[in-house]
Amino acid sequence: MAALPRICVVGSANLDLTFRTPRLPKPGETLAGKSCHLCFGGKGANQAVAAARLGAHVAMVGKVGRDVFGEQILKNFQAEGIDAAHVIVADHAATGVAAIVVDDDARNSILVVLGANGCLSPDDVRRAADVIRSSSILLCQLEAPVEAAIEAFRLARAAGATTVLNPAPAAPLPDELLRLTDWCVPNETEAEALTGLPVSTWEEAADAAQALRRRGPATVIVTLGERGALLADARRTEAIPAVKITAIDPTGAGDAFLGALAVFTAEGMEMAAAIRKANRAAALSVTRPGTQPAFARREEVEAYLD
Repeated sequence: MAALPRICVVGSANLDLTFRTPRLPKPGETLAGKSCHLCFGGKGANQAVAAARLGAHVAMVGKVGRDVFGEQILKNFQAEGIDAAHVIVADHAATGVAAIVVDDDARNSILVVLGANGCLSPDDVRRAADVIRSSSILLCQLEAPVEAAIEAFRLARAAGATTVLNPAPAAPLPDELLRLTDWCVPNETEAEALTGLPVSTWEEAADAAQALRRRGPATVIVTLGERGALLADARRTEAIPAVKITAIDPTGAGDAFLGALAVFTAEGMEMAAAIRKANRAAALSVTRPGTQPAFARREEVEAYLD
């Protein structure tokens, strides 16, 4: 039996409050919501859970507060089979939280308070050096300090691991981080913010991807929601359409895609094929409410492919 792919995620872990409303509120407006759900989130934790549910051995590096939310997040990692030995409990910061509003057209608006996630330091990352070095793929996002991501990428690069950056939420990036990035996976908003170029068509997405590649990443994958994804590397620029599906809640679809992409490529799948399969994992997630509860398990993705 082949060994499980080993993936490490350095990033955020939150408690999410998801509100369902007929439409997104306007500034200053009060709306009556339909429902409210409390669930686990944070881009780092989401990508870790998505990868673990698809069969990878996953280690999480992050920070939570010494509060009931932090306790529940650690229990959730255990329930999902994720190695959380390097998720630090901070004494002087609360666990990160997110407020998510989803309307009847499956559009969302998200407010994130980083809390303890914002305290993750390069020293914290260095204490997790062993799990980073033993992984084949390292995933980072921008819901924790960029200095922590840079240190994680330095350690991973030195050990020969593939470094994957999800530059979300959009923010200016140091050149060093992009030079240390093997694969950069922005959505269209993030690609526009990083390059200053529009990404409203496939051709524009290709131009933005190549501009981003010139800053360091060998491979850029621009995720374009219901349109699919644009793959750009040294050999090709390829548009990969999305699966046509009726969305209920798009929250976390990008994280489902990232976790799945890491697993399928770590198993040896060619990149374009892995993107197509990851598109299906993401499509399954948007047919269900919530973030982590919506992520598919391996048998569901395989059955959906059949």
